[in-house]
Amino acid sequence: MDKPVVIRPAEGKLGVLIPGMGAVATTFIAGVEAVRRGLGQPFGSLTQMGTIRLGKRTDKRSPLIKDFVPLAGLDDLVFGGWDVFPDSAYEAATHAGVLRQDLLDAMKEPLHALRPMKAAFDRNYVRRLDGRHIKEATSRWDLVQQVREDIQRFKADTGVSRLIMIWCGSTEIFLEPGPVHATIESFEQGLKTSDPGIAPSMVYAWAALQEGIPFINGAPNLTVDFPAMVELARQRHVPVCGKDYKTGQTLMKTILAPGFKARMLGVRGWFSTNILGNRDGEVLDDPASFKTKEESKLGVLEHILQPPLYPDLYGQLYHKVRINYYPPRGDEKEGWDNIDIFGWLGYPMQIKVDFLCRDSILAAPLVLDLVLFNDLAQRAGMRGIQEWLSFYFKSPQHAPGLYPEHDLFIQLMKLKNTLRHMQGEDLITHLGQEYYD
Repeated sequence: MDKPVVIRPAEGKLGVLIPGMGAVATTFIAGVEAVRRGLGQPFGSLTQMGTIRLGKRTDKRSPLIKDFVPLAGLDDLVFGGWDVFPDSAYEAATHAGVLRQDLLDAMKEPLHALRPMKAAFDRNYVRRLDGRHIKEATSRWDLVQQVREDIQRFKADTGVSRLIMIWCGSTEIFLEPGPVHATIESFEQGLKTSDPGIAPSMVYAWAALQEGIPFINGAPNLTVDFPAMVELARQRHVPVCGKDYKTGQTLMKTILAPGFKARMLGVRGWFSTNILGNRDGEVLDDPASFKTKEESKLGVLEHILQPPLYPDLYGQLYHKVRINYYPPRGDEKEGWDNIDIFGWLGYPMQIKVDFLCRDSILAAPLVLDLVLFNDLAQRAGMRGIQEWLSFYFKSPQHAPGLYPEHDLFIQLMKLKNTLRHMQGEDLITHLGQEYYD
């Protein structure tokens, strides 16, 4: 066994600051409140329900993850955030229509008391939102200072000892890294001149990192995945990770595609389409925002199937993704996949997947896990990109020069081995020869 990593204890309250208090955020917050009151269970959460094997299979050591590593408890979480609408968490959750009204009514008091701060917002980056609960500022630099003041005020008012910021806001328009994103100096100059390459999500991330707070990007936006932001995270000794929660259709792809590759079954085409009617669907109805989401979704299969290594199997893969805004469906998204595969001697086969999922129900436990794991990473002295949390993202952030790991099962092995490493336990290789020698 290795020596365990020194991890500071999870003392005091943990503040969770959320830009974007819509369906995902309110489902997460209401869910935590429900679990606290014994009104539900945290299904879907690895930190709350998952176990981790230690040592050999014959040792029969498989504690709950939350009993193995020193995570913050659910009772320690204190919530705050920003939104372009002034609605309380209770009003926003009611409007989202994800959770039953009787469940929300049972937690009306704490949810109604949670009201968002004014948002750092620019409609040029999310064209289908038109909220008026927004900050006035002379520059992006001014917005950063206002967000930092919000953070400091929240910490003073609540008495939390640690903070995490997690983006649950809308998908912004597609942006690519440019000169403004190259260095800390160029980015700060861009903040002062309100460079159009700096989106509102970057304002929150920069403010968080300057305050020494881990930042998690739950959308496909360009937010913390560029050199200036990564360097600031390293200088401030702060974890960052992202991007885009892996929930519905892409979750299915990262389960199915590794299976096809493991069995050397070819894939000629994979057509994916979605219908959803929540605010996310409305935002993604704008082609500029959809482009950001499309880039996130399309990269998954290429990295899992590795066409350059297997040209006969995947070299001609045609991959298409569509998202359609359909208001009657609300948060109950439906994802259809048609997969054209082939096997022995090239004989064709088809697989159809119709996933009637609930986006916010799938995302809420990911938010919880990411909050708790990033707080753990911060207390363990881990800074910069947290690639071991790729398990939760469609487009996992990674070091320059590496390709992202998208295979869900490899991602899970990486995550659990990181936890074993933290606690000085042997890493699990699954070799198993010792049972037969």
